[in-house]
Amino acid sequence: MATYKCFKCGKKITSNLLEKRFLCPGCGSKIFYKPRTTVARIKAV
Repeated sequence: MATYKCFKCGKKITSNLLEKRFLCPGCGSKIFYKPRTTVARIKAV
């Protein structure tokens, strides 16, 4: 299950809500992006 974010209003949307229609339930926008997760950086040994 992927989580997307609406480009226009910023609402988080799961892929379950996008199965029927690819529209934001908040504002009706069709533009989404997948937010990047933060990566933990460690020093090399």
